[in-house]
Amino acid sequence: EDGIEQKPPPLLQLSPPLPKTLTPNALSLPAPRSLRTPCLSVTGSYAAPVAAAGPASPATSPPGQFRVDVLSESLPFIQKFRGKTIVVKYGGAAMKSEALRASVVNDLVLLACVGLRPVLVHGGGPEINSWLGRLGIEPVFRDGLRVTDASTMEIVSMVLVGKVNKHLVSLINRAGATAIGLSGMDGCLLTARPAPNAAQLGFVGEVASVEPTVLRPLTDSGHIPVIASVAADKEGQPYNINADTVAGELAAALGAEKLILLTDVAGILRDRNDPGSLVKEIDIKGVKKMIEDGLVGGGMIPKVNCCVRSLAQGVRTTSIIDGRVPHSLLLEIMTDEGAGTMITG
Repeated sequence: EDGIEQKPPPLLQLSPPLPKTLTPNALSLPAPRSLRTPCLSVTGSYAAPVAAAGPASPATSPPGQFRVDVLSESLPFIQKFRGKTIVVKYGGAAMKSEALRASVVNDLVLLACVGLRPVLVHGGGPEINSWLGRLGIEPVFRDGLRVTDASTMEIVSMVLVGKVNKHLVSLINRAGATAIGLSGMDGCLLTARPAPNAAQLGFVGEVASVEPTVLRPLTDSGHIPVIASVAADKEGQPYNINADTVAGELAAALGAEKLILLTDVAGILRDRNDPGSLVKEIDIKGVKKMIEDGLVGGGMIPKVNCCVRSLAQGVRTTSIIDGRVPHSLLLEIMTDEGAGTMITG
């Protein structure tokens, strides 16, 4: 993969550790998106407290005081999300980089430790391509979707379920939580059906149904389910299913508070050529109009549609965030600023 595997950072430590005296590039704290009270944020400089009783300046506070202020100001976020299910789709740059992988794992463990119920869904496109290459099989794509014949499907199952899934489980366990690795076939968690264009794509499927009772005992007991996006139909034929789709359907079936899709872009942009045109928050009506106006296109459309479908089925909020940013999960959940675009119902 990305070289020698490094030992993940300690459990409750953000990378790098907070300095006792912050520099202009250090971490500082803003207010939750929905709570609208002073809290965590990532900015270029320390944000002055809104109220006189706010945290002391890191330059004048005693050693460790600012760290305590950071922890205490996270309380509204912890109270808001404690006991709530958060479904995260993991992929893209965050899957390729060892440092970003460790960041995601640490974020998941921290969220679980403060009472959230994270569920991780993953694909593994780059790893699949690597193993296909080793076996002399050329990957074929049509309209951005992998053509999956019988031999390719066998490799997809082996790589996603046997390698990527267990590696993620191992990393989470080493970081201090308890992860359980599953595929859609385990406990009939997911039942697949052929995609409408299966004649051209082969064993590429859709989610026909979800059995959420398989996951609830795990999340209720504090475990982190890690789910590979492979499932079988009623006859037992395995299918490769888009991980965004799996995450969205699981979030809906679990009644999740939030669905988060990690991507390789900043989020939804009003101008695809201008990273500064990020849309921080938008509702279903607004994002549909952006698609109609051609402002959202390409690979972002299926992600947006996945979010819209989840919202229509009861998920409270969905977010498309930049997985290239370290600790983007914490930024999205524990700050008002977020790390991408939040779509609401």
